[in-house]
Amino acid sequence: MSRILLLLFAGLKFGKFGITILSMIVSLGLYAMIYGWRYAAGFIGLIFVHEMGHYLAARQRGLPVGAPTFIPFVGAWIELKEMPNDAETEAFVGLAGPLLGTVGAIACWYVARDQDLPWLLAVSYSCFFLNLFNMIPLSPMDGGRIVAVLSPRIWLIGVPVLGLMMWYRFSMILVLIAILAAPQVMQALRYRSDSPEARTYYAVSPRVRWEYGFYYVVLLAFLAMMTHDVDQQLRGARESAGERSSISAPGS
Repeated sequence: MSRILLLLFAGLKFGKFGITILSMIVSLGLYAMIYGWRYAAGFIGLIFVHEMGHYLAARQRGLPVGAPTFIPFVGAWIELKEMPNDAETEAFVGLAGPLLGTVGAIACWYVARDQDLPWLLAVSYSCFFLNLFNMIPLSPMDGGRIVAVLSPRIWLIGVPVLGLMMWYRFSMILVLIAILAAPQVMQALRYRSDSPEARTYYAVSPRVRWEYGFYYVVLLAFLAMMTHDVDQQLRGARESAGERSSISAPGS
């Protein structure tokens, strides 16, 4: 068995998606030890769908991009080997991840409801929430990359949002995000509408700003609604399972 694994890993390093597959396997194993194989596989699969949204959008815009890499208990990322030429391209790539991720979560939610699969319903909830979390308007989150096409100053709105999340439920992942976001916050504070950067990288038409603003608000509202609704459905499923368990218990 060990020889087979060694051969597998040796073959992976030569493939374009070798790191992706290997990091997926590692993440799958670690998640499975805590949450079970079915949930782990579904969750990893939907993270992959989210990242492939970014990947395909970057390729569509002609940007050289690396395959997704998974980081257990953090998520996944793709490496843009070349920065976008303008804020609209960055917003396009940023929007594609949560958009395709939402489509995947909807598909899981539909199948879970149709087939009465509580574990898959939990997967859909996690991914609705994950995509909602990614819509925080603060770079390097996807939401920050989207709203930058409107104005980098909007990143300042994301600061209290992140602060509230840290106050409500502290985690080292939020601390890491805050550290990564700090330079972007400083950039937002220094941003001037008459600066050379504003006249080049952030120079987009009002129509483009309205379009991306509309996409952002609609997707944000939909994700918030689905996260809430699926959470309520999960609570109802747990209560029903508890009632059935108590009814079938000996001596009841």
